[in-house]
Amino acid sequence: MISSVRQSILSSPFSAQKHRFSPLPAIRNAHTNNKTSSNLSFLKSQPLSPQKPICVSSVETLSATVLEPGKPRVETRAYEAADRPLEISIELPDEQAAQRIKIGIYFATWWALNVVFNIYNKKVLNAFPYPWLTSTLSLAAGSLMMLVSWATRVAEAPKVDLEFWKMLLPVAVAHTIGHVAATVSMSKVAVSFTHIIKSGEPAFSVLVSSLLLGEAFPLPVYLSLLPIIGGCALAAITELNFNMIGFMGAMISNLAFVFRNIFSKKGMKGKSVSGMNYYACLSMLSLLILTPFAIAVEGPQVWAAGWQKAVSQIGPNFVWWVVAQSVFYHLYNQVSYMSLDQISPLTFSIGNTMKRISVIVSSIIIFHTPVQPVNALGAAIAILGTFLYSRAKQ
Repeated sequence: MISSVRQSILSSPFSAQKHRFSPLPAIRNAHTNNKTSSNLSFLKSQPLSPQKPICVSSVETLSATVLEPGKPRVETRAYEAADRPLEISIELPDEQAAQRIKIGIYFATWWALNVVFNIYNKKVLNAFPYPWLTSTLSLAAGSLMMLVSWATRVAEAPKVDLEFWKMLLPVAVAHTIGHVAATVSMSKVAVSFTHIIKSGEPAFSVLVSSLLLGEAFPLPVYLSLLPIIGGCALAAITELNFNMIGFMGAMISNLAFVFRNIFSKKGMKGKSVSGMNYYACLSMLSLLILTPFAIAVEGPQVWAAGWQKAVSQIGPNFVWWVVAQSVFYHLYNQVSYMSLDQISPLTFSIGNTMKRISVIVSSIIIFHTPVQPVNALGAAIAILGTFLYSRAKQ
């Protein structure tokens, strides 16, 4: 490795500048034929380590007028390389393109799975209005899928300890509340309305962070909350199928997921668990928390009667709807956590905003949800505010 090569014509050899690397004596060749092969004999005679390559730091061609006027002289300085080589990571254009394609695939898969889940979830809730059991089945399906994946070594099982589960507990509690509240909301109102209200989650994030954590935000962040709050309020007022339980369910879900994010950041620092396995552990712990509450609130007798009624009305397809909504719930959340491993929080927030747009539009088309122009305007304003918040937060 040549760190510098300089050529200079000097009137005196004593005017040459001293160089940075000079632990070895200078190698001089004052022969008239100007060959530098004699330098190699000097290097061979030095007690150098075979593990360290010789690196040339500088080569100078000087006019040695003092010793032999008119005869050039070559002066070479060398040093031994360090024990540890310099590691340089350069991302080539092909690697950057491959990374963008990978992130694009993650986003497309995330949005598609989320749309499918919301469609089947709404179909199940229309025929089987028991959100506590529906939420439990979603977590149970994901937990079973991951246990099978670990047992068959399709996925590598995480190495966690008791401390890990202690830190995960508050995250799981918030995740359970948010999941059930969102399912309750969708059992009472249209999917589009639930997601419009859930787009107001940034407002809850700023409120909780400011009041409980004492965190201050730049002025653009606070200004971005105005279209979010105004858009959600406009959409709620003009919603034709407004239901207070559905509205409050979406609001509680927003608050719970804000606490989930806060607990995740505080409790998971330094934990080397992949996004896929992290969400798998989260699902299992949430399942243990939710199951006794689901039994207490609804109960097996209510479930059995509702199941028979749904099967008699829908037929065997109802069973496949339940399986689909349970499996796709886990898959879309798993992909979202895998995406978060690959991208920045800003990119993730923008992707989450675009996801809500795809869910709202697709649900309106599939379920023929009546939408007034004012309602659509409120939704657009709220989503725009969410996008502005994502930009201002950075």
